[in-house]
Amino acid sequence: MGGFDALRRLTAESLGAALLLAVVIGSGIMGERLAGGNTAIALLANALATGAALVVLIGVFGPISGAHFNPVVTLITALRREIPWRLALAYPVAQIVGAIVGVWVAHAMFGAPILQISTHSRAGGALALSEVVATFGLIVTILGTARFRPETTAKAVGLYIVAAYWFTASTAFANPAVTIARCFSNTFAGIAPSSAPAFIAAQLIGALLAASVLGWLLKAEKTS
Repeated sequence: MGGFDALRRLTAESLGAALLLAVVIGSGIMGERLAGGNTAIALLANALATGAALVVLIGVFGPISGAHFNPVVTLITALRREIPWRLALAYPVAQIVGAIVGVWVAHAMFGAPILQISTHSRAGGALALSEVVATFGLIVTILGTARFRPETTAKAVGLYIVAAYWFTASTAFANPAVTIARCFSNTFAGIAPSSAPAFIAAQLIGALLAASVLGWLLKAEKTS
C-alpha cells in the first residue's frame, strides 16, 4: 500500500464498500424474487453472492487500501499500528458513505424506491451474541491468515462469511458500515435502525476480543 496516497486509499475503501453492498442488497432482492417464498434458497443466494464478491473485492482493492470495507477491521489494523490513526479515522467515513451509495444503486437496478428505511427488526440478545461471534470469527480469520498464509486471506474471508450467514442467527453482518447501510433498505437484507446500535456494539466487542485472543495466541515466547 506504500505506493498509494490517502485519496486513492479512501476511494478504494468507498468503492469497495459500495460494490459490496450492491451485491448484498441486490442478491437479497434477486434471491427473494426468484425463491418463490423459500427463505432458505433466498439466504443461500445472498450468502454465496456475498462471499464470492468479497474474494474478488479484497483481491482488487487489497493492494491499494487493505480492502477493509469495515470500520472494525480498520480499528484493529490501527491498534496494531499497521495504519496511521489519521487515515484510520477517515476510513470509516469512506466505508459508510460508499456502503449507503451501494444500497441505493442496488435499489435502482431492481426498480425499487431509492430512499428506504428498513422495518426488519433484528432485536434480542441471541442476535447480539451472534454478531459478537460472527465478528470474532471474521477478525480471527483475517489475523490468522495474514500471519501464516496472507495469499489466502481473500478466499478465507469469503468462505468464512458464507459459513457465518448460516451458523449465526443474525446472518453475520459483522461490519458496522454494512449494518448502517442496510438500515436504508427495506428489503430481504435490511435491518431496522432500532436494531443497529446493538449490532454495532456487539461487532466492536467481537473484534476487540478477537484481537486480544489472537494477539496472545500468535505471540511467540522468547527463548533464551
